Amino acid sequence: MVQHISGSGLRRQLMFWLAALVVFIFFLMMFRTILLPFIAGMALAYFLDPVADRLERLGLSRMWATVVILVTFIVVFVLSLMIIIPILASQLNEFIQHIPGYITQLQTYITTSNAAWLPGWLSTQTDTIKENFSKYLSEGVGFLGTLIAQIWNSGKALVDIASLLVVTPVVAFYLLLDWDRMIAKVDSWIPRGHVATVREIAAELDSTIAGFVRGQGSLCLFLGIYYAVGLSLIGLNFGLLIGFLTGLLSFIPYVGSTVGLVLAAGVAVVQFWPDYVHLIIVVVFFFSGQFIEGNILQPKWVGKSVGLHPVWLMFALFAFGALFGFVGVLIAVPAAASVGVLVRFALSRYLESDLYYGQSTLVDIAPDPSVSEK
Repeated sequence: MVQHISGSGLRRQLMFWLAALVVFIFFLMMFRTILLPFIAGMALAYFLDPVADRLERLGLSRMWATVVILVTFIVVFVLSLMIIIPILASQLNEFIQHIPGYITQLQTYITTSNAAWLPGWLSTQTDTIKENFSKYLSEGVGFLGTLIAQIWNSGKALVDIASLLVVTPVVAFYLLLDWDRMIAKVDSWIPRGHVATVREIAAELDSTIAGFVRGQGSLCLFLGIYYAVGLSLIGLNFGLLIGFLTGLLSFIPYVGSTVGLVLAAGVAVVQFWPDYVHLIIVVVFFFSGQFIEGNILQPKWVGKSVGLHPVWLMFALFAFGALFGFVGVLIAVPAAASVGVLVRFALSRYLESDLYYGQSTLVDIAPDPSVSEK
C-alpha cells in the first residue's frame, strides 16, 4: 500500500517550515551583533555532548563529566595558543612584509625567462603572459587583503575578543550540563501532528552536521599538521604558516590544497630559484597530500553520505558571511546542511504527494488492487 500526501497536507507542512525559517532569520538579523559567543558556546556543547554521554556511561555524574571535558578542552586550547600562535603570528607578519618583494621577484623571473624551453604553443604566448601576470597577481593579492580585512573588521564589530573568550566557556558549560534535558523539553514543545516529521529531520540534520564538521574538522587538523611539518622539513620559508593555512582552508574541499599549492610553489620559486628540485618536491608533496586526503581520509572520516557539495558550501560561506558577518561564517555549514536536508525532505514529500501523481481528488491511501477485484 502506497501512502500519498494530500496537497493541503503538503501546503501545511511547507507553511510551517517557511514560518520557522522566517522567524530564525529575523532572530539572526536582530541579534547578530551579540550572537558570536553564544553560537560558539552552543557549537562547543553540541560537539562535546557525545563525550559527556560516554563519561556518564562510565560512571561520572553529568556535572563532573562536564567539568572534566571543559577543563581539559580549555587547558589544551590555551597551551596550543601559547605555543603555536606566537610562531604563526611571527611568520604571518614576516610573510606580509615580504609579499612586495616576492611579487617583484616573480615578475622579474617571468619577464626575463627564456621561452625556448617551453613546449609548443605555450612558447608563443609568453608575451601575453608577461603583460598580464603583474595585473592578475596584483588583483589577487588585493582581493585576498580585502577579504581578510573585511572578515577581521566584521569580527571586531560584532564582539570583543576578550568577551568571546570569557562568555563562550560559560555558555558551553551550562548548555553541556543541561543538553539532554533541553532536547527533551524542546521535543515536548513540538506540535503533536509534526513530532514524527521533526524528529526525522532532526536526526538527519544531526547526522549531516556532525558527520561533516567532526569528520572534516579532524581532516583539517591532520592536513594542517601534515603540510606544516612537511613544508618545514623541506626547508620552505613560512612552511608552518602555509601548512596550517592549507589545513584551515581544507574545510572547503579542494580550496585548501589549491591555495596552499599556489602559495608554496610561489615561495619555492623565489626562495630556491633557479633550483627546480625543491619546487618539484613541493608540488609532489602537495599531490601526495591530496591523494591521501581524497582516497584514504575523506572516505573514512567524512564519507559519502554527508551530502554537502563543495560549490554549495562555498556559496553558503560567502552568502552567510555577507549577510551576518563573522557569525554568518560560523553558522554557514549547519545552515547549508539544514537547507540541503529540508530540500531533500520537501522533494521526497513532493514525490509522495497528489501534485506529483496528478490526482485531482484527495487520496490518503491507494486501494489494494486485490481488494477491488473481490
